[in-house]
Amino acid sequence: MDKFLEIIKKIKPLDYLFIVFCIVALAVGFYTYKGFRQTADKQIEATSKIVFKVYMRGVTFSGEDIPIKKGDKTFISIRNVPYSNLDILGINADRRKIVIPTPTGHKFITVTDDSQPDLYDVVVTLTDTAKITKDGAVVGGNKIKMGLPITLEGANYKFTGTVSDLKVIDAVDDETVNRDMNTTDDVQ
Repeated sequence: MDKFLEIIKKIKPLDYLFIVFCIVALAVGFYTYKGFRQTADKQIEATSKIVFKVYMRGVTFSGEDIPIKKGDKTFISIRNVPYSNLDILGINADRRKIVIPTPTGHKFITVTDDSQPDLYDVVVTLTDTAKITKDGAVVGGNKIKMGLPITLEGANYKFTGTVSDLKVIDAVDDETVNRDMNTTDDVQ
């Protein structure tokens, strides 16, 4: 017993820390091996197509036509990190509106703001293949959720907006959801 106490007295605090670290590492490894703790590759539940809308407020263009076209591809950057070319399923460009109160029974009306003729609010519908986790859809290592900043870039434009809608599509529902998402978006 005296010999055991001498050995314990010779152990430094750093040695105790190393022993505790080894025990914790072994415990974490055991729990991971037995399946009590999930690793990143086991969190992906499926791979599916997604359709999401990007809302761009206050886009200024003075040309005849909007440079973004339905059926084209646009290169997107997510949080200023380049990602990929995606298909454009639909687009809705609407001139900026203002709200005017009326003296009649209506409380207000909305009219086109003629003081800013080149200012538009634009909604672009895009599609991609995403990994589906329990936290949501993941593309390019980023979770796609409403409010995520996205930059759309083409040959003659670069616009920034945020994700405003997201739908996960099963292969069976693909055409139905695409048709439903584009009922009011086609302005061309």
